[in-house]
Amino acid sequence: MGITRTLLRPAAYLAGLHAGRQAKAFLAAHRQTPHVQQRLLARLLRCHADTDFGRDHGFARIRTYDDFAAAVPVGSYETHRPYIDRVLHGRCQALFPPGVPVLMFSLTSGTTGRCKYIPVTPRFAAEMRRGWNIFGLLMLNDHPEAWLRPILQISSAIREADSPTGLPCGAISGLLARQQKRIVRRMYVVPQAVTALADPLVKYYTILRCGIGRDVSFITTANPSSTIRLIETGQAHAERLVRDVADGTCRPPGQLDPSVGRALRFRPRPDLAARIDAGIRRDAALLPRHFWNVAMLANWTGGTLTLYLPRLRELFDGAPVRDIGLLASEGRFSIPLADETSAGVAEITANFLEFLPDETPAGDAGACVRAHEVEVGKQYSLVLSNWAGLWRYNIDDRVRVVDRYGLSPVFEFLSRGPHTASITGEKITEHQVVEAMRIASGRLGLAVRLFVVQGRFAATPYYELRLELTGPEPAEALAAEFDKALGQLNIEYAAKRRSGRLQAVRAVPLPPGTLQEAQAEAIRRRHGRSEQYKHQYLLPEVVPEG
Repeated sequence: MGITRTLLRPAAYLAGLHAGRQAKAFLAAHRQTPHVQQRLLARLLRCHADTDFGRDHGFARIRTYDDFAAAVPVGSYETHRPYIDRVLHGRCQALFPPGVPVLMFSLTSGTTGRCKYIPVTPRFAAEMRRGWNIFGLLMLNDHPEAWLRPILQISSAIREADSPTGLPCGAISGLLARQQKRIVRRMYVVPQAVTALADPLVKYYTILRCGIGRDVSFITTANPSSTIRLIETGQAHAERLVRDVADGTCRPPGQLDPSVGRALRFRPRPDLAARIDAGIRRDAALLPRHFWNVAMLANWTGGTLTLYLPRLRELFDGAPVRDIGLLASEGRFSIPLADETSAGVAEITANFLEFLPDETPAGDAGACVRAHEVEVGKQYSLVLSNWAGLWRYNIDDRVRVVDRYGLSPVFEFLSRGPHTASITGEKITEHQVVEAMRIASGRLGLAVRLFVVQGRFAATPYYELRLELTGPEPAEALAAEFDKALGQLNIEYAAKRRSGRLQAVRAVPLPPGTLQEAQAEAIRRRHGRSEQYKHQYLLPEVVPEG
């Protein structure tokens, strides 16, 4: 054991005791799920009664779950937007009790093209941090060889924009990293300044350079494509990387911000450079095993992201993968208890959770069931109320209940809602693709009535635009404008395109009448009930290329 690990053992022991108590309490809570959830709902309602939202919905008069369901309809970000807009402009009491500050806004793409700003208060941040502590302790208990070894995290910047009152708007992961215990912060190999690098090539190269030379135990990020991109960036610039390791420098293929450069410290390692170079010559490519002994990987594995796992395992010699759980800007909703599964037990201690069955008719939100009432094998949309000021908020995530832990559901993520598609986490919606086509066709003076957009999985995935236009040139021009408009409407799509994780939209011209015939066939399958037919412009299923 190295001297650093020896010196850190006492502090790590105390931190582990704290996280252990949190994990023990979390696991015990599932023995009494209805009581835990009812108590949390009562506390949420009591704490938020004196807010604009609480007064508008009569929180002070609510006594039971049925009262709550009758007073607050199931909604979405758009139903919360008027209140969140007030918080954005400094009136925190729209959603939070007097005296509760907002630290930042977690920024993500909305369904209509307008950004979603999720307010982050000290209590909400504390709940997110507690969830990560529980997840991390349970994972390390299964992989003790990673204990007190460095961690490589790939994350985004805490400040990507400013709110009207000057608060940071960006990734909550940046705030949580900043708030971590000192013992945990010392384990991270990438300085926080690196997360703000705008050029994706420079950022990935710099992250990899920060990790090489450290005994990285595991890599954690949301999307497995980020880990793959990290290693493939090194493969594309292996000669430069070996030279940097030998010289103790960091000279990425692009402009490194001087302020970030000053935060980086390396020492020359010609011995390590020679070992990496020998590995590259032996294996014909740079591979993680040339410089790391990774115990595991932590990232999402469900939904379309399963498509990335074969390549991830190929690069990391079959290292075990732990899903990080269903979490979003709006909160953490599950904690996996084992490797190699996307399923996790419901996070019932931080969220009041309801489940809307898949077969529920539109507008019938009364069909929601509570966490202890779900049925194994059924599919649901997740509805939440929590410390982010969100109430009966349909996050539009479809999940399947696969088991129970105590009285709580264990569920896996399936997909975004039926009108949402995502390959690398961009979450584009049917509303956005229709609006992008309106903008793109208007710019080119074309009339496009029917089209279909669908994700294609390849070495670098992309979306395919299928439409009926004469000749390839108009279709290609339209696809380029459509791609540009989609990036303007969806900040996460734009980010994935800038980072190279998605290729540009590709046009597939179809013979005239193809889509009309497909529409007629769909109506025939509905026994001729054309008045109930709605053309689907966005297909959520991602299919392999070819």
